[in-house]
Amino acid sequence: MTYLPKHFEETDTTTLHALVRAHPLATWVVPQTDGDLLVNHIPFLLDAERGPHGTLVGHVARANPVWRALSEAAAATTVAVFQGPEAYISPSWYPSKPATGKVVPTWNYAVVHAHGTARIFDDRAQLLALVTRLTVLHEAQQVQPWQVADAPADYIETMLGAIVGIEIPVQRWVGKWKVSQNRTRQDQLGAVAGLQAKGRAEMDAMAALVQRAADAQ
Repeated sequence: MTYLPKHFEETDTTTLHALVRAHPLATWVVPQTDGDLLVNHIPFLLDAERGPHGTLVGHVARANPVWRALSEAAAATTVAVFQGPEAYISPSWYPSKPATGKVVPTWNYAVVHAHGTARIFDDRAQLLALVTRLTVLHEAQQVQPWQVADAPADYIETMLGAIVGIEIPVQRWVGKWKVSQNRTRQDQLGAVAGLQAKGRAEMDAMAALVQRAADAQ
């Protein structure tokens, strides 16, 4: 269970899906029958229309023991964690610091947890369709996008034999947006200015989330 104060909870499906698509590399946690956990880092594709809460689709190396663990603990719920913007927040950015001194550092972040029972698939046509979709999606911004068909067919066939497909029909989404909602609007705007002054894209991304929280007050 995630520690989730109500003011940090994000439940809007569109917002949750947007973070998953923008940050597709998930930390995927799978329980084992011996009580241990398998932790992998897997880029997932979100099929939002498959199932009542969408379905995550990805693949792992056949040599990875995680897919066999799924077979052994078929009913176990797994969790895929998608990490969005995150940033250190300095108390020196708050206007309330010189006024009261009652401020401390913190860390802001946006994160999505997808809970669901995973299953495997090994059909070559399904695997080829998956890697083709992933390739089209992630190559879209390249000047000359690479295509699966660019590689020799026998090579692709060999590569398909080295992977196993993973599907996770999502049973529950949990979104936590810790973006200074517990500060006054003045302190929020101070955090926005402090983040933007760093001049880095990841800081700007968090600044936008804090600004949204400030505007919602």
